[in-house]
Amino acid sequence: MKEAYFLDQDFENTDFSQLEKGEYENCTFRNCNLEYANLSGFSFTDCEFMECNLSMAKIVRTAFHDVIFKECKMFGLQFNDCNAFGLSFTFDGCALNNSVFYQTSIKKTVFKNSRLIEVDFTECDASNAVFSNCDLSGAVFETANLEKADFRTIGQLFNRSGFKQA
Repeated sequence: MKEAYFLDQDFENTDFSQLEKGEYENCTFRNCNLEYANLSGFSFTDCEFMECNLSMAKIVRTAFHDVIFKECKMFGLQFNDCNAFGLSFTFDGCALNNSVFYQTSIKKTVFKNSRLIEVDFTECDASNAVFSNCDLSGAVFETANLEKADFRTIGQLFNRSGFKQA
């Protein structure tokens, strides 16, 4: 069975209990519900997800190439199960609580104004990644490669929250 191919499509205010499996290129998803969706084996290239709920979606062998997530709810995603080839995305204003990037290469990934509470970055390669104004409470970076990662605004975030910087 041939998989579907979608180019330059806009999906808005849709509840995807069953999104058609295939390749999505230069597509926009706005205010869509993908909670618990099975996106395994899908491919997203140059796509943008805005104000979507992808919490607990299954993303085994899912390909994300230059994908932007803005203001999305993404609790409990297992990014370590994604297709590692060409994996690249940006997060802006997202909630990724309890997600997992274990042993994932996320070089140069930008996390901006996002909540990364109790996210597992164990053994991931986050070199040159940017964590701008993010809440990393309880995040685990055990043996992660953080070479040249940018955490400069994390101290400012804690100062605004009333926490004392060490």
